[in-house]
Amino acid sequence: MKLIKKHLNRLELNPPRVLALGFGTLILLGALLLNLPIASKSEESIGFINSLFTSASAVCVTGLVVVNTAAYWSLFGQIVIIILIQMGGLGFMTMATIVALLLGKKITLKERLIIKEQLNQETMSGLVKLTRYVIFSTFLIEGIGAILLSTRFIPKFGLVKGIWFSIFHAISAFCNAGFDIIGNSMVPFVGDFVVNMTICFLIIIGGLGFSVYIDISRNKGFKKLHLHSKLVISITTILVIGGMLIFYMTEKNNPGTLLDLNGKEKFLASFFQSVIPRTAGFNSVDISKMHDTTAFIMIILMYIGGSPGSTAGGIKTTTFGTILLTTIAVIKGNKDVVVFKKRLNQDIINRSLAIASIGLILIVSVSILLTLTENATFLNLLFETTSAFGTVGLTRGVTPNLSNIGKVIITLTMYAGRVGPLTMAFAFAQRQKQALYRHSEGNIMVG
Repeated sequence: MKLIKKHLNRLELNPPRVLALGFGTLILLGALLLNLPIASKSEESIGFINSLFTSASAVCVTGLVVVNTAAYWSLFGQIVIIILIQMGGLGFMTMATIVALLLGKKITLKERLIIKEQLNQETMSGLVKLTRYVIFSTFLIEGIGAILLSTRFIPKFGLVKGIWFSIFHAISAFCNAGFDIIGNSMVPFVGDFVVNMTICFLIIIGGLGFSVYIDISRNKGFKKLHLHSKLVISITTILVIGGMLIFYMTEKNNPGTLLDLNGKEKFLASFFQSVIPRTAGFNSVDISKMHDTTAFIMIILMYIGGSPGSTAGGIKTTTFGTILLTTIAVIKGNKDVVVFKKRLNQDIINRSLAIASIGLILIVSVSILLTLTENATFLNLLFETTSAFGTVGLTRGVTPNLSNIGKVIITLTMYAGRVGPLTMAFAFAQRQKQALYRHSEGNIMVG
C-alpha cells in the first residue's frame, strides 16, 4: 500500500498531464457510447476498436473514418459524434468551465493553470474572461455558418434534414473536424460558391486561434495587432494562396480532379483544397486521384496545420514561421531573428525546433511502422499518418482498409497530434532537476 501511495505521489498531475489524461478519458467515454447498438442504423455494435477510432477522430477533431458517417451511424450516433467534436474543438477544460460558470462555482488556481495550457496563453491574467469569449464567439460563428449553409441545404434536403445538416457541418468545419453526413463530403457542392466559401471561412476562422480574434476586435488595423496575430495572419495567407496556386497548376489537367470543371469551379475547388489542410478533412474533389506531387504538397500543408490556441492541429503556423525566419536569419548572417521589427526570443526558437522535430520523427516512425502492417504505398501511408498527426482527416483510401493494429496506431497518432507533441512530452516525461553547474562549451562541425 505504501508503495502504491509512493507512486501516486510521484505522478504529479501537472497541467499538460491533466490535458492529456482529460482528452484520453473523453475518447474512452465516446468509444463506449459509439459501441452501443443504438449508435448504428443496423442496431449492431461496430466493435470497440472501430468505436475507439471514431471517438478519437471526433475528439481530436480529425475526420478520419472507418465507415461512412452518413450511411452507418444512426441519429444517436451522429449526435454523439458532433458533441465529441464540439468538446474536442473547444477543449474539455473549456467545457468543464462552462458547467462551473453555469453552476456559479469559482474557477480554482489549478483549473486556471490547465486552461492556460489548453489555450496556449502566456499568463493567467483574464483567463476566465477569455474562456467566456471563446464560448460565446464559437457558438456565434457556428450559428452564422449554419444559417448560411441552410440557404443551400434546406432547399436540397428539406427543412428538418437541412437544418440538422447545416448545424452539423458548421460545427464540424469551425472545429476543423471534417466529418460529414452528406455521404461524399462536399463533392456534390464542388461548384457551389456559398457552401464552399462558408466551409472555408469557418475552417480558416477556427484555425486562427481565439487570441487572434480578441486582438482583431480590440485593435483595428493590421499595424496595431500583436506580433503573434501578425505572424499567424501572414503565414496563413501565404499558405492558403500558395497552396491554391500549386493545386490549380498541378491538377488543372487531371481528369480525376479538375479537368471536367469550368474555370470558376477550378479556382473554387483549388481554393477549397488549399484550405482543408489547415486541418479540416472535407474535400470537394477525389483526393485519391490527385497526382503524387499534389499529395506531397498537401502533406507539407497538413504537417504545418493551423495556429496555436485554435481548433486546428499540426506543428502550427507560428512554429513554421519561426523556423523559416530563423533559417533566413542564419543565411543572411544575422545574429537575431527579427519579424515585424520585433526580435524573437531564443526560447521560442528552441521550442519551435523541438515541436517540428518531434512531429517529424513521429510521422516518419509511424509511416514506417504502418508499412509492416498495411498493404498500401509509402506515399499513401505517409499521407494518412500526417493527416492523423495534423488532425486533418484526409485519406487516399487507406482508412477504411486499415488493420486493427493500424487503427490503433493511427488512433494514438491522432491523440498525440491533438494534445500536441510538446505537451505530450511535458506530460509524461520525467522532469530533470535543475543542474547546479554548467558544462564547458564545445564545438562541432555542422552542415
